[in-house]
Amino acid sequence: MDSVGLYADGRLLQLNSFENRVFQLFLEDGRAVVSKFYRPNRWTDAQILEEHAFASELMAEEIPIAAPWALHINGDSSIAARLMGEPPTLAEIATPDGAYRFCVTDRRAGRAPELEDPATLEWIGRFIGRMHLVGARQPFTHRRELSMNEFGWDCRDWLLEHGDIPPPVQAEWKAAVDAALNLAQDAFERAGASERLRLHGDCHVGNILWTDAGPHFVDLDDCLTGPAVQDLWMLLSGDAVAAKQQLRSLLRGYEQFRDFDDRELALIEPLRTLRIVHQCAWLAKRWSDPAFPPSFPWFGTEAYWRQITQQLQQQVLRD
Repeated sequence: MDSVGLYADGRLLQLNSFENRVFQLFLEDGRAVVSKFYRPNRWTDAQILEEHAFASELMAEEIPIAAPWALHINGDSSIAARLMGEPPTLAEIATPDGAYRFCVTDRRAGRAPELEDPATLEWIGRFIGRMHLVGARQPFTHRRELSMNEFGWDCRDWLLEHGDIPPPVQAEWKAAVDAALNLAQDAFERAGASERLRLHGDCHVGNILWTDAGPHFVDLDDCLTGPAVQDLWMLLSGDAVAAKQQLRSLLRGYEQFRDFDDRELALIEPLRTLRIVHQCAWLAKRWSDPAFPPSFPWFGTEAYWRQITQQLQQQVLRD
């Protein structure tokens, strides 16, 4: 932090994040900030800067989100970070363990939203609708696109080759994942060429903080190109009746700002299937990270893969 002219007073709190390393720091001038150090070799500089530009574009439209600060070199070239982009929001500093890229944002506080309240869901729907208005203005150039190959078939193939699925459950898991992904692919093809836009990408309740002023996002790390419904379906819970009522509230707010293509409703279960498969691959690929085994002690066990198999079988029945 010193290398970009931000001097912490020594108080530091590591925040909950598995993909990156995120810290809350208090500065000598009294401000509280969050510094995110990006996992090496996951995103390119161009992909991170595109995330930052999207956050800044949203903030310029008064859509509440924690956007990265423009950073400044302190002047000591021996420790100064290499700054990239306009404005320079991504810094890199060399250490004996390698180079680390990081950004700094305001600290944003809040509580989990009450998704049982229709008025809260409608407010969140308005918030997402405003975000999608901005997201539809122009495409991402470097960020990923939500596709069957990258989030489905590629993950399935990687898991079969590297995932160490226990032999007693591998055949049943393979049959279930193949059936679920084939049905998901059919659903995407039947839905046709729905609009693709810039999305939050990982819009679940843990990434929305609520205050008396309403909701705000705290993380665009997984922003990507995809259908609008991707930023809605993860907020649904409960049985089919409850989920339908929740969706109705979300769309009532959403459509105050932007039309929603009802054909995308047929993509909810296929998108759930992709998330299940992608989550398995994400955990397997991160298993060498020392933070993962203590946090996910059940991962990789025979019981885990049987549970995933059952979830995929249920997806086949839902589709």
